Amino acid sequence: MDKVLKNIGNFAAITGIVICLIAGLIRLSGNSYFFGYEAITLFIGGIAFMVLGCLAKLSILERSREMMR
Repeated sequence: MDKVLKNIGNFAAITGIVICLIAGLIRLSGNSYFFGYEAITLFIGGIAFMVLGCLAKLSILERSREMMR
């Protein structure tokens, strides 16, 4: 289970970073929309993916800490 959470956390974090970078580049280019979505919406979605990655990693840390007790 820890390996699955680790992979989910890594995938979600990398996906979130890429989405945030795309949203930032869209705004720096002077556009506000990307395929019908506002850049800020993409940015918020990227943040959500990064939070998911952090929560998955936190869950792994919590489980390993409980096992040490």
